Amino acid sequence: MTSKERVIKTLKHQSVDRAPRDLWVLPGVSMFCQNEVGELMRRFPMDFQGVENPYGKSTREKGIPNRIGQYTDEWGSVFHVGEDGVIGEVKEPLLADWSSLKTYKPPFELLKGFSREKVNKACVGTDKFIRVGTYTRPFERMQFLRGTENLFLDLAYGTAEVFTLAEMLHDFNRQEMELWASTDVDGVGFMDDWGSQNSLLISPEMWRKIFKPLYKDYADILHKKGKFVFMHSDGNISSIYPDLVEIGIDAMNSQLFCMDIEDLGEKYSGKITFWGEIDRQHVLPTGDRTLIQKAVQRVRTAMDHGKGGVIAQCEWGNDVSGESVAAVFEEWEKPPVT
Repeated sequence: MTSKERVIKTLKHQSVDRAPRDLWVLPGVSMFCQNEVGELMRRFPMDFQGVENPYGKSTREKGIPNRIGQYTDEWGSVFHVGEDGVIGEVKEPLLADWSSLKTYKPPFELLKGFSREKVNKACVGTDKFIRVGTYTRPFERMQFLRGTENLFLDLAYGTAEVFTLAEMLHDFNRQEMELWASTDVDGVGFMDDWGSQNSLLISPEMWRKIFKPLYKDYADILHKKGKFVFMHSDGNISSIYPDLVEIGIDAMNSQLFCMDIEDLGEKYSGKITFWGEIDRQHVLPTGDRTLIQKAVQRVRTAMDHGKGGVIAQCEWGNDVSGESVAAVFEEWEKPPVT
């Protein structure tokens, strides 16, 4: 079974020889542990492959991301970084004053310079499942541009400008999805971190009214061209899991250990693919092999029954050792729980 066959069967909830592997390596690890990452990848080959940046060049971007100091992203948001290898935070949002919205434009040059040829060339001659990430993250993008506190107040008061901004970003995101849908990739992902440790950051009702239609549009665009839809969100998002199933998310990456894993497995196995993860807050950083094994076993018992629907994904953060990550994939190598 090739990697692509394995992932597609998993997404279609069909029997597979093993759960597909997917490792997310955070910037600090990529910077300082390259040899260790390479060795782990050789030992446990991943089933997914991405595409090197095919976008055009932003006129706003400057500086070096993930290095101490400041850098400006493609949208003009200035990130302050206090430690090498982390993303940083936006301290001075570009649209803190709504008067700036009149002249603000999304970076459409990214899309105008998009190279389908580069993308399609990367899809040739590999048996990996080609999954790509995107700039599409409407809720977080609004926070980066407006400021988190300002945005929550805008949403609470129903400020007219916040809906203008949302539609502006949605127009960009739809065009981005159309571009990817026209390529030869297998799957396309987007994201937004929606959960706190215990609940959604806004009411589920507000989420369904304002944001759910946006994600449905992206999923519909991709599905029309036969692409699988991947989404990520941190935190406890159990209240909107049925909505994610309804709008057609094929694979959802979420912090399972912030929620009731067994309840998620019982309600949604066979309806959505659980795209990881293993607890990166209280398990992976401990380096406790037994604890890590038990965490993987818990996910497998709830979700991995040898009939697809689960991806062996975990995140290698700055506070996690290579031995801990290896322990995760070693445990996934064992026969599935039936």
